[in-house]
Amino acid sequence: MAEVVNLLEAFVEALPEPVLVIGRQQRIVAANSAARALFPALRVQNTLPFVLRAPDVLEATARVLAGGPATLTMLHERVPVERLFQVHAAPFLAAGEAYAVLTLRDLTDARRVERMRVDFIANASHELRTPLASLLGFIETLQGAAREDSVARERFLAIMRDQGRRMARLIDDLLSLSKVEQQEHVRPQTPVDLVEVVRHCIDGLTPMAQESGVHLHLDAPMDTPMSLILAGDRDELLRVAENLIENAIKYGAGPAGSQSRIDIALQAQGSLARLTVRDFGPGIPAEHLPRLTERFYRVDAGASRAKGGTGLGLALVKHVVARHRGTLKIASQPGQGAEFIVEFPLLVPEKVVL
Repeated sequence: MAEVVNLLEAFVEALPEPVLVIGRQQRIVAANSAARALFPALRVQNTLPFVLRAPDVLEATARVLAGGPATLTMLHERVPVERLFQVHAAPFLAAGEAYAVLTLRDLTDARRVERMRVDFIANASHELRTPLASLLGFIETLQGAAREDSVARERFLAIMRDQGRRMARLIDDLLSLSKVEQQEHVRPQTPVDLVEVVRHCIDGLTPMAQESGVHLHLDAPMDTPMSLILAGDRDELLRVAENLIENAIKYGAGPAGSQSRIDIALQAQGSLARLTVRDFGPGIPAEHLPRLTERFYRVDAGASRAKGGTGLGLALVKHVVARHRGTLKIASQPGQGAEFIVEFPLLVPEKVVL
């Protein structure tokens, strides 16, 4: 009997997933390191109900020990963190003794990804449904009651144009996000001047900033234009700068009629290039900070939609930064503005060929 137990222990220890071998009276005969890590209270010769308070798993184990066939069931652990396992209980005979072998497959990540996919489809559908319904409603009105009303026609056409642009922005962001995610494992290798990218972005956003009463202040290297060269994708890095600066203009401005300022800083920090975008607006409550890079997450959904936001900008920033092997940090306190810091590895000088 001892030899059989030793053999079972050696066998299950070689398996990567948590495995328990259960004998008569549902006593634990053997368990591998993965199972012990999962259940700290697990001890050989303890009964399974002492370790698991999962009626479905205990019932499946009892059926297998009674001579039943292999079966699948689920184990939902809620403490210390929520986790989901698929439990495969199979009969096993050794030296005339019946055992049940429980193999636990962790489905937590797969379930989380599936939930994210479902949420993403629901959110994308919701974001598209609203402007689409608005467009259809105005078209029907123009075809009917407002057919000859030139004033209403001009007003409705302006609204329809805005809604159409909103859908176009959303689709563009969705396509960009999908493209970045597909290539996230492939690190770009083209030398890119981060200073030139940010200056180009500021030139394009200056009219928008002026309309909002915002002054863009850039602090960047002037005499060493080659000091912030990255291995990267220029278009993607441009999207990062655009999203961060545009968000600061939209949501970091002060009260209407006041002169607001946004500080944009570029500097080398050892082997890293750092881009900092700092606004002095109302700031972001602490509870929102961990979720800002989630798709479609908004601190104020109504204000975001009113300003043309799609809820995908910071999600895109996060994935582009990850593809470039960089980091994104966000700091903010209500009433004291917000600071977004992106750091990228600098390209080794001898590899720079422009």
